[in-house]
Amino acid sequence: MASVAELKEKHAAATASVNSLRERLRQRREMLLDTDVARYSKAQGRAPVSFNPTDLVCCRTLQGHSGKVYSLDWTPEKNWIVSASQDGRLIVWNALTSQKTHAIKLHCPWVMTCAFAPNGQSVACGGLDSACSIFNLNSQADRDGNMPVSRILTGHKGYVSSCQYVPDQETRLITSSGDQTCVLWDVTTGQRISIFGGEFPSGHTADVQSVSINSSNTNMFVSGSCDATVRLWDIRIASRAVRTYHGHEADVNSVKFFPDGHRFGTGSDDGTCRLFDMRTGHQLQVYSREPARNDNELPTVTSIAFSISGRLLFAGYSNGDCYVWDTLLAEVVLNLGNLQNSHDGRISCLGMSSDGSALCTGSWDKNLKIWAFSGHRKIV
Repeated sequence: MASVAELKEKHAAATASVNSLRERLRQRREMLLDTDVARYSKAQGRAPVSFNPTDLVCCRTLQGHSGKVYSLDWTPEKNWIVSASQDGRLIVWNALTSQKTHAIKLHCPWVMTCAFAPNGQSVACGGLDSACSIFNLNSQADRDGNMPVSRILTGHKGYVSSCQYVPDQETRLITSSGDQTCVLWDVTTGQRISIFGGEFPSGHTADVQSVSINSSNTNMFVSGSCDATVRLWDIRIASRAVRTYHGHEADVNSVKFFPDGHRFGTGSDDGTCRLFDMRTGHQLQVYSREPARNDNELPTVTSIAFSISGRLLFAGYSNGDCYVWDTLLAEVVLNLGNLQNSHDGRISCLGMSSDGSALCTGSWDKNLKIWAFSGHRKIV
C-alpha cells in the first residue's frame, strides 16, 4: 500500500503533467489562431468608435446607502434598479426620478448580490448567510417597516456570490457560490432542481463568482470562478460542464453573454477583459490596459456589461475607472472615471438598462450613478 508521501509525489507529478499539456495546448491554439478580432477588424478598415465626454454623461446620482454598494440590477421592463449594499439593505429605485420605492432591511447584512425577477415584482439577494432570499415587492411591510421574506433558498455550503433569474421565468433562478457550485432553483417550492459542479469532476475547483444566462438559449449559462476558468453549462445536463474556457491568469469576477448569444465576455483579477466564442472555445480578444508609470500592478476588473449592439464593452475597475472599450478594435474610447461627477471609489458593479439607453454603476463610495447616452444610438 502506497504511503502518503508517495501519493503526494504521484499527485504532484500528475499535476505537473496536466499543466504541461495545458501549456502545449495553449501554444498550439495560439499558433492556429493567427489573428484576433481587433487585428482582423483593422485589416478590414473598420473605423474606431469616436466618443466625446458629452456623449455619455452622469445624469443622476442615487444616494441612500450608508455602506459600500456591492451589486445592482435593472428590471427587464420598467426603469427600476435594485441595489445591495454593505449597510444590509436592498433599495429599489425609480431611475427616472431617483426616488426610492422600497428599502428592505435584510436579516443578514452581508449581502453580495441582487437580481430582479423578469416581471419586476420580486427581488432576490444572497450573501454570506449561504442563502438566497426572495422578496415580493407587493407584500405589506410590518409595523417596523420591514418587508417579510417570501422564500429562502437554502442548500449552498458557502456564500452566495451571484444570482440571476432565468429570462421570462419567474419560478427559475440560478445562483453561484463559494462552495464551488451553481444551483438551479424552483423559487415556488424552494427546492434545488440541479446542482452544477461539486462532486462532478468537470466542475469548478474554487469559488464561483459570477453567472450569466444566455438570453438567446436559456438552457445555457456560463460561470466564472477563482480557478481562473469559465465553464459553460446546459441546465438539462448538470452532471458535466459542456466546455471549459482557459486564458485568464487570476480570479474571474464577472461573466456576461454577448447580445447575440454566441459569445461571452469576462473580467478578471488579472486586469483584463476577454471575449470568448461559446461554440469553438476560442479566445477572440483580450482587452488589457497599460499599467500606470508609478504602479506595477494593474487594477482588477470587477464587473462588465455590453451595449445592446455589442459594439461597446463597459468594464469597472478596482481603482474607480470605468472603461468603455470598442469591442471590435480593442481600444478604449472613454473612461468614465475621468469625467465630471465620477465615482470616488472602486467600481463594484454595473449594468445596462433593458432598452440600452443608460448605464448604471455602483461603487464603494456608497453611491450609484446613471449615465445617459446623448449620441451614438446606432453604435450603442
